[in-house]
Amino acid sequence: MTDGLRTSIADGVATLTLDRPAALNALTIGVKVALLDALRQIAADRSVRAVILTGAGRAFCAGQDLAERRLPDAPPLDEELRQRYEPIIRAMVELDRPIIAAINGVAAGAGASLALACDLRIAAESARFVLAFSRIALVPDSGATWFLPRIVGSARAAELALLDTSLDAAAAERIGLVSRVVPDDELLPTATAVAADLVGRAPQAIAAAKRLLREAWTTDLEGALEAERQAQGALGATLDHAEGVAAFLEKRPPRFTGS
Repeated sequence: MTDGLRTSIADGVATLTLDRPAALNALTIGVKVALLDALRQIAADRSVRAVILTGAGRAFCAGQDLAERRLPDAPPLDEELRQRYEPIIRAMVELDRPIIAAINGVAAGAGASLALACDLRIAAESARFVLAFSRIALVPDSGATWFLPRIVGSARAAELALLDTSLDAAAAERIGLVSRVVPDDELLPTATAVAADLVGRAPQAIAAAKRLLREAWTTDLEGALEAERQAQGALGATLDHAEGVAAFLEKRPPRFTGS
């Protein structure tokens, strides 16, 4: 455990657990430093092929620890975003391995932003989402205004951002904010099973697919077609592609090595 974050790695899966349950896993500077450091370590560790981000106790993450913001030496909000939050979001998006959010309770404020930055979102039945920024006279940050309309559409995004509408897990699934909802006691087993599935897939192909999906939000059709063509050209020359074809023809599971 490091300053409110627990990290474990097993069978190619890194699990990052925000661990301040008494404070609903609210984010302090220490937690943000630890989270960014963990993401950077994972980026350098090729044995890790998937990541799970979750919270301890009854919350995923309640966002910024507001008590810390009242300390006399608290930096201005824009500086805190520049120094702490934005590097975390960039590290999550740029990581060439998939990140699964296992949302076990409330995801509020910057906690919701962390969930939005993940590639896959699985929610427990007790999960709840609320941006909560307008309640303290602020705007959604940490990428929320960029991710949200792309995930749920502009009308839903406006309602969530302007009215601070709270969504339970079922409503979040209906609008596509999460891909599935499971009973609370099945959340981590489900996320672990999804991560294990990803670990067994060709890592270069997974990385390229994550990148193409991200780039598709900011390109036109011709740009997407070009990017797909380039990716297929590179992937088609890999040993993993040859293994995948051989395994299909031989009717056996493929053994991908990342080469």
